[in-house]
Amino acid sequence: MTGPINGNTTKEHVILEKSNGSLKNGSKNATNTANGTNGKTHTGNDWTPFSWKTKPIKQDVSYEDQAHLQKVLGKLSHLPPMVTPQEITNLRNQLKQVALKKAFLLQGGDCAELFEYCSQDPIESKLKVLLQMSLVLTWGARVPVVRIARMSGQYAKPRSNPYENCQGKEVLSFRGDNINGYDPNDRKPDPERLLSAYFHSAATLNYVRSILGSGFADLHRPSEWSLHHVRSQGTRQEYQTIVDRLTDALDFMKTIGVDTPVSPVPSPLNSVDLFMSHEGLILEYEQSLTRELKDPETGELKWYNVGSHFLWIGDRTRQLNGAHVEYFRGIQNPIGIKVGPSMQPDELKELLDIVNPNKEIGKVTLITRYGAHQVEKYLPGHIQAVKASGHIVVWACDPMHGNTKNSLSGMKTRHFNSIIEELSKAIHIHKANNSQMNGVHFELTGEGVTECIGGSMQLADSDLSLNYKTYCDPRLNYEQSLDVAFLIAKYYEKERNGYLPGL
Repeated sequence: MTGPINGNTTKEHVILEKSNGSLKNGSKNATNTANGTNGKTHTGNDWTPFSWKTKPIKQDVSYEDQAHLQKVLGKLSHLPPMVTPQEITNLRNQLKQVALKKAFLLQGGDCAELFEYCSQDPIESKLKVLLQMSLVLTWGARVPVVRIARMSGQYAKPRSNPYENCQGKEVLSFRGDNINGYDPNDRKPDPERLLSAYFHSAATLNYVRSILGSGFADLHRPSEWSLHHVRSQGTRQEYQTIVDRLTDALDFMKTIGVDTPVSPVPSPLNSVDLFMSHEGLILEYEQSLTRELKDPETGELKWYNVGSHFLWIGDRTRQLNGAHVEYFRGIQNPIGIKVGPSMQPDELKELLDIVNPNKEIGKVTLITRYGAHQVEKYLPGHIQAVKASGHIVVWACDPMHGNTKNSLSGMKTRHFNSIIEELSKAIHIHKANNSQMNGVHFELTGEGVTECIGGSMQLADSDLSLNYKTYCDPRLNYEQSLDVAFLIAKYYEKERNGYLPGL
């Protein structure tokens, strides 16, 4: 993930100056231009970083001071890139291997980052759980794991209602730290928060690069595989068996000379790739970080979002003729699309054709999110639609968003058993449809929060209040995240041995 930073910002600043329109202005004009003069939803050569303003938009933000907003966007357009085209290309190449069933995708992190998470301990704890999960998954699946973190930019969240009731008063909903504050008195959208989002993202990414380059991911260091949280003795023994076999394998490689920890040449045992991702929700921010730079493989000038390696379109903003689809179809970054029960099979085929007209393998990751009781109803049709389209995508299961419920105490939560149920069903549905689940997508944290019920800790409804910290959706804690990784690893191990169990 290291590499030189390229700072070509001249052309996109000119474009920003010419566009000089707000998100709201763009949406007002969209009714006259949404379908274009040729009647097509999108055309191939008419894309610019601000052409999304000609389309209808969902989840937009209304800023009172447009002059202030434009000043902030101008500043953002001059700031250095946070990621490089070479890093983006590396991820695209790795996701191609995932789509071809030669690697596995692990994507995880906070539902919505807070600026205060830009600190040493939260960053390290999140990296630790992702690295340990990926090690367990590699052991189980026997394929490389591509790691993408939901961090360094995941500051905005879509909301089903623009207003909420707080202490008997109707206020604007909290939309994430890059839009407004969680305090009910700080709900006015503030353009300065977009600048804060950039600097907090850059600081997070800088620290991640530093510690990964300093041996944080070195497998020769003692791993803190504490399993004391596992209340079931049988489950603890199963997990311990995996840990022991991992440790034994590393020791064997060192003994025969395959692993030389003192070698100055980096190896997968002391260095890893870790890529960053967030939902591309606030298009004015994303536009400002879109730069025309050289493709490292061809030398051609292409448009890259240099604010993150990977961006995704949410289930609420994936309208075929919408602003978000228009923006996403023009960038070189690999992209994700959330797919839920409201997605029609024919709509999915058309959407893939729009955002990936050349049918590049692994360019698009479909992040499915149905709920444990609906995955069997919708996933088979979506798989068959993609197969008929000729696209080769990355299929990632998000078992979190479709399984959100209110607890008996009224707190938003998720049941661990429902998460595992959707994962298990997704794996078997793919097999039954001559497809394969290529990865997983979790909302998680490396901290000991109590936001989801169940897991090997056997958290109950009454435990939620012990350390419920999320400002948005409930996350798996450190122990529950490892639970999921161990269960998936056990499944793939048994599959290799000819047994096809559930998780």
